[in-house]
Amino acid sequence: MRPRFNAQPSDLADRCALPTWIAHPLALAGRRVELRPLEEDTLDALFAVAGDREMWRLTSVDYSDPAIFYPNFRAALRDRELGKAYPFLVCLAGSGRIVGTTRFLDIHPQDKKLEIGVTWIASAFWGSGINTECKQLLLAYCFETLDANRVQFRAKADNGRSRRALEKIGATFEGVMRKDKLEPGGQPRDTAFYSIVREEWPSVKAMLAARLAG
Repeated sequence: MRPRFNAQPSDLADRCALPTWIAHPLALAGRRVELRPLEEDTLDALFAVAGDREMWRLTSVDYSDPAIFYPNFRAALRDRELGKAYPFLVCLAGSGRIVGTTRFLDIHPQDKKLEIGVTWIASAFWGSGINTECKQLLLAYCFETLDANRVQFRAKADNGRSRRALEKIGATFEGVMRKDKLEPGGQPRDTAFYSIVREEWPSVKAMLAARLAG
């Protein structure tokens, strides 16, 4: 990205964050799953997966609504250009079938921290190990390539399924931020925060490897 020479230093750092911290295009491959960069020409295929209404039963956002889905994911593509996010397609290894999405967001290279979120997997693949392997690939990249100090996760406080999934991958519960944000309907939502820090990664890595080998 060509820098703006009249930018303030902090603004310039934000605009240049992606090229200096996350390589693009970035693809991560495991035994069962491949994470590929989301692109404009793959939005329709991902939206077809979002038609699985079971995924949205406990969430704040229903991505089966095109008026929500397309603005959100086009914004994620724009944020990638600014170094603010990096959206992925979750694909089955071998076939390349798209079964969901995940992304890096809230990226702060100056503090060596970022978040993994906006993760959803088609309900037919719940409990299959797909989500666990996604997290393994993303966390390994964060701690072993980016040399991050902290990886954060968020979940709607009353979404027990999402919170249990975070606990199963070894994330530490840090607390609930009350009335953290507004849901699309305007209701305030409480958000549960979790994290994994650098010193915890070796034990989390071993635990994830054992789960995926089982």
